[in-house]
Amino acid sequence: MLDNLLLGASTALTPVNLLWCFVGVLLGTVIGLLPGLGSSTGVAILIPLTLTVEPVTALIMLAGIYYGSQYGGTITSVLLSTPGEAASVVTTLDGYQMARQGRAGAALAIAAIGSFAAAIASLVLLAAVAPPLASVALQFGPPENLAVMVLALVTLVVLATGSKLRAAAMACAGVLLACVGIDFGTGQARYTFGSIELLSGIPYIEVVIGLFAVGEVLHQIQVGAARPIRAGFRDLVIRRRDIRDSAGSIARGSAIGFGLGILPGAGSTLASFMAYGLERRVSRNSAQFGHGAIQGVAAPESANNAAANANFIPTLTLGIPGGATTAVLLGALTVYGVQPGPLLFDEQPDLVWGLLVSFFIGNVFLLVLNLPLAPVFAQLLRIPYGYLYPLILFTSFVGAYAIDNNLFSVWLVLIFGVIGYGMKRFDLPMAPLVVGVVIGGLLEKALVQSSALLDGNLWLLATKPIAVSILAAAAVLLIGPALVRRSRTRSGEETHV
Repeated sequence: MLDNLLLGASTALTPVNLLWCFVGVLLGTVIGLLPGLGSSTGVAILIPLTLTVEPVTALIMLAGIYYGSQYGGTITSVLLSTPGEAASVVTTLDGYQMARQGRAGAALAIAAIGSFAAAIASLVLLAAVAPPLASVALQFGPPENLAVMVLALVTLVVLATGSKLRAAAMACAGVLLACVGIDFGTGQARYTFGSIELLSGIPYIEVVIGLFAVGEVLHQIQVGAARPIRAGFRDLVIRRRDIRDSAGSIARGSAIGFGLGILPGAGSTLASFMAYGLERRVSRNSAQFGHGAIQGVAAPESANNAAANANFIPTLTLGIPGGATTAVLLGALTVYGVQPGPLLFDEQPDLVWGLLVSFFIGNVFLLVLNLPLAPVFAQLLRIPYGYLYPLILFTSFVGAYAIDNNLFSVWLVLIFGVIGYGMKRFDLPMAPLVVGVVIGGLLEKALVQSSALLDGNLWLLATKPIAVSILAAAAVLLIGPALVRRSRTRSGEETHV
């Protein structure tokens, strides 16, 4: 591996590749700041600009856009409660509350530190164990993917704060919203009411922007939050205690992100939600989650960056995209005449290892760019809300329009903004709804494929050891807490007697 890393360093450290790496992460940060654009769209738009350079140089820049956008999305999630992608949704839960308490700088700093640490850890693992992990990922078929989706929904409901029934209802509502469009099994239109725009389903980006950005603005206008935040510079700087408290969260988030990132289709979104749920379960201060817990920022940010890097394992070694952005990058590989697959590491080692080493360099660039500027970004919250709210709405609607260049996306954002406002009024959790929308399509696809594979008899899932293990974990997670509480109650009664 050392020889391969030296080969990659000789490729990535050339002046041309260093320059394009910096350009990529800078563009990625800007793209992440724009709600609705997203890394996949940004990469797709900029592919034509890379056709005149060497394939490895082009891939270094495009990959920089991918993981750079993860940083940019964090900034708007924390400062404006406006996630640019679904993977940034969880960060808004505690990051925005920290910003409202005058600790936006600390939230942005720990996000940058956690993302950097997770990226470096995942890249070391990526360089060391990519081929064997790819063989593990190859064993995941539709039944195993179905089990992962079930585990994700169960985890979300069990670890939700407040009423579990409300969380389950919102998750089911999200899955139902994901059913709008073309039926995966029959090819028939469902719940489109004759609308051509709805044939492709309800895009989750519009749902996310509406629920979190527009819904938050409407809610704040209703409650009358009119004073801008006047935090001192000391409050904006991260403290040593914050780093110490977040170290375990970063480690656990990185592990979850890398583990889920190697599974095709799981992506960063699922990793960030599961990391947040686990962190709230194991934390001694679980009551602070949702009210400005710094661990609630560190865990999901670490998870989504680790997953973003791990997505390259199935992409490079199997030719199977790990997510939406790596699917675009897979298309770019074919444009450059590069054939991904098991032989890629042997046939073009300079390209593969040059790309992997560039990840290290790009994340150093991002840390240098973002960490010192965290307090500067936080100054945005000093703007009076009378000016800030129109800015948020303008950015949200422009970002929505830029997705497909039509007003239908804008109307969707407005509709879900009103829904988000209503959910805040009635204290309904938004995270389960978003996850339901995001993984609903993946759940249906895995269910239909599993049914076809097993001749319509889903009981044959019992013959799939990996799927059975995952479903067993979901069952333990679902009924385990109730059994523990009952056991404690009985032991208490016996002690009392």
